[in-house]
Amino acid sequence: MMESLLVANRGEIARRIIRTARRLGLRTIAVYSDADADLPFVREADEAVELGPAAPAESYRNAEKVLAAARRTGAEAVHPGYGFLSENAGFARAVQEAGLVWVGPAPDVIELMGDKINARNAVAAAGVPVAPGTPEPVAGEAAALEAAAAIGYPLMVKAAAGGGGMGMAVAHDEDDLRKQYAAVSGFAERLFGDPAILLERYYAGARHVEVQILGLADGAVIALGERNCSVQRRNQKLVEESPSPCLDPDLREQMLTAAVQVGKAVGYRNAGTVECLVYGEPGAQGFVFLEMNTRLQVEHPVTEAVWGVDLVEEQLRVAAGEPPSMDLTTLRPRGHAIEFRVNAEDPVRFLPGPGTINAWNEPSGDGIRVDSAYGQGNRVTPAYDSLMAKLVVHAGTREDALARARDALATFTIAGPKQNLPFFTELLDEPEFADGSYSTALVAQMRATPRKGS
Repeated sequence: MMESLLVANRGEIARRIIRTARRLGLRTIAVYSDADADLPFVREADEAVELGPAAPAESYRNAEKVLAAARRTGAEAVHPGYGFLSENAGFARAVQEAGLVWVGPAPDVIELMGDKINARNAVAAAGVPVAPGTPEPVAGEAAALEAAAAIGYPLMVKAAAGGGGMGMAVAHDEDDLRKQYAAVSGFAERLFGDPAILLERYYAGARHVEVQILGLADGAVIALGERNCSVQRRNQKLVEESPSPCLDPDLREQMLTAAVQVGKAVGYRNAGTVECLVYGEPGAQGFVFLEMNTRLQVEHPVTEAVWGVDLVEEQLRVAAGEPPSMDLTTLRPRGHAIEFRVNAEDPVRFLPGPGTINAWNEPSGDGIRVDSAYGQGNRVTPAYDSLMAKLVVHAGTREDALARARDALATFTIAGPKQNLPFFTELLDEPEFADGSYSTALVAQMRATPRKGS
């Protein structure tokens, strides 16, 4: 195991990585922007280096500054967390070329799976089902219309270089496709520097289910169950749970097997997630590959709770060439876990609501975990993602986990910035969420129906 680790991230994920690294005896190094100087992760690291202004391009996305901090502090390894530079193959290569340990998959694998079209083709070649779609970028609007006629509507219009739910839109007919093609291509050019577009069949009423894989140092790939991530707004996740209540046992086994196939096909090492869409009803379900995230996921704590593993520790062990800490012959899931992403946003329209935190009281107790980025007196800045904390509950059954979530949400108090805690209380009363039958359309359906008392 390495002796020192630089965490190239911020907020709750930086705190979470630092916590495990220090437990393992590693010297921890944080990097931070001037907007984050007072946040807990900076204080909790053994050493901290300021990168510069709040703008990500001047701080957390600036590879040269991050590497300079690693060299200056004598870091032996770099953990990227998620977001920022975590799926930047060029940064991963630069870390390795500097003689440091990269806590993640090989740069070539990041590059392959980061391109939706190449990833789709690689997965299909491994025998994993993919949605009907274009095997190459569509070259202009006319080509998109021609391809759409062969695939059929509705279609998902996707930025080939996109991720995290960004750069996606649904087209229901030709006129809609013309509009969405121009919008998504322009967005992709601005945000990702690549206007390439992929078309895929759109599955209305589908569930978003992902499988956690871990590629071990000896080349083996294992699956640590699945997570249902179907509570989404603007294609971005709000709530995740494991195991997924929508899967029948046969389909679950098929998905876990397929995810391991994907990992083996690309020579995957370290933690990764194979994301899928599940369509149909129990007894007549199917799934298709959606994308692969070559990093730790925001929602990894639900897997940790159910499987009793520390995924960050396992990441560090793989990066160091060590065997896993757990006994794979006895590893089994237990109970049910649910994660709620507590964001600084209003609970109705989900628009950002940054501000200074005047009060912060977290729930605690058996089966309750809070991974937080902030505390009382800290300011949530609009420069970054609105995530303030993750509330994770774990119990023996889904029903008990829902009851525990209700109690925990009732005692979680945040004053100052707008926050979406009231939405989660509303969600727990939604019949489709309560019985586990919900799809990715749930939040839109809730907001299309007048709220109680309005």
